[in-house]
Amino acid sequence: MTSRLILGVLVTLIWMSGPLAGGAPAVLRAQPTTLAAPRLQAGAATTNITPPLGASLVGNWAPSPATYVHDQLHARCLVLDDGVGRLAIVVVDSLGVPRHVLDQAKRLASEHTGIPAARILISATHTHSAPSALGERWSPADYDLAPTLDSYQAFLATRIADGIRGAVANLQPAQVTWGRSELADEVFNRRWFMKPGPHLANPFGGTDQVQMNPGVGSPNLVEPAGPTDPEIAFLAVRRADGVGTPLAVLANYSLHYVGGVPEGHVSADYYGVFARTMARLLGEDRADSRFVAMLSNGTSGDINNVDVRGNQPRLPAYARMERVAVRVAAEVYQGLQHLAWRDHVSLAAAERTVTLQRRPITTEMQAWAKAALARPADAPRHPRERIYADRIQGSTGAPPTLDVMLQAFLVGDLAITTFPFEVFAEIGLEIKAKSPFAQTFTTSLANGSEGYLPTSRQHGFGGYETWLGTSRVEPDAARMMTNALLEMLAGLAASRPARPAAP
Repeated sequence: MTSRLILGVLVTLIWMSGPLAGGAPAVLRAQPTTLAAPRLQAGAATTNITPPLGASLVGNWAPSPATYVHDQLHARCLVLDDGVGRLAIVVVDSLGVPRHVLDQAKRLASEHTGIPAARILISATHTHSAPSALGERWSPADYDLAPTLDSYQAFLATRIADGIRGAVANLQPAQVTWGRSELADEVFNRRWFMKPGPHLANPFGGTDQVQMNPGVGSPNLVEPAGPTDPEIAFLAVRRADGVGTPLAVLANYSLHYVGGVPEGHVSADYYGVFARTMARLLGEDRADSRFVAMLSNGTSGDINNVDVRGNQPRLPAYARMERVAVRVAAEVYQGLQHLAWRDHVSLAAAERTVTLQRRPITTEMQAWAKAALARPADAPRHPRERIYADRIQGSTGAPPTLDVMLQAFLVGDLAITTFPFEVFAEIGLEIKAKSPFAQTFTTSLANGSEGYLPTSRQHGFGGYETWLGTSRVEPDAARMMTNALLEMLAGLAASRPARPAAP
């Protein structure tokens, strides 16, 4: 069955399950809850961030030049205003964006809109088919210097700020709702405990207990090393125009990316397909529509879309991402059908800087890297040996600590937390379980791109995500930041104003 046919079947089933009134989808017919408070305003906008052909694409072990644009890349922006203050949420089609680039985008946006930088949340989707926003790698002598933005980074910061400015210009009376659904059979933990063997060797001459992405159907599989999070969280806004015209949908799913993209192709991966599919489902796939859908990356550092037990068919390029995105969008659409819409919610934000210890580059590790790079390139002891030796040498001289920014946003009873890392699923599950709010989700790769964030327990198992050069901060960093975010959520809960009484 083709991806277009799958989409057609899903749309037909969904629309049949929700009767239409006056030609409008059922999701738009829910009656708002009226509160004696200033009316919520919302605005959304997108900006195109597609690079020129020839730009260096990242996401694989080695970069490759862009030769074809399959689908455009965007920064997708939503601004909410509760009459007291504003929040801006931006999702960028990028593997990851460094903090100094996002700081520049926030500065530009703040100058033009007055939204404080602490109330702007910018995250990357983690598509593996986008240009590098990481810039040229610094030498050790550059760590004490303010980073200079390269041409694409400067372009990206400006376009993100432009999107926020556009969303502010589009502010209008709106209603908001949020909820969650679930899609369990598209997420798999990619870290597996394996039977002993050479497949558990790591680049540093040691042996791990787990392997990332073991071959499909491998006879050495034992069991996954961690859980998955099947939840799809979503927030939606619509115009308060009596019709309920859709303005924006922000969703969050803990799936790393899907892939299946030919080398050299630029693509937003399934995040872009989700945005287009959501527009179709809501009848907003017109050229003049201002509707914006966006899908943020949840806690997916150890999650992918590959069932290594061999229970998936092989699909052609782009077909799997189409299937996954259509299913995620359908779940969001169905989830919206019976929710109450609110004319007013309070907005709040908290921000905290946490200082982490970098993992040290010992003299023994430096000696290993030097010896590895001295060996013939065509005769490495491990397939990834030279890559990690190069990373070790590039990290030598880094400051011993790293300051990272955490944020917690509150939209009514919906809380959003952030990490500037590729976060393991169990971390997000813990935050959801311990949050004081009725619903909470976590966005990865927000306010920076600092590598993988395993738990200390997962560090003990080894595997790609824990290797020095992939994971850069102390093994207890996840615990420190999780505790900080839970404290921030508790503070937001304690300071939340009383809900206004209905008239």
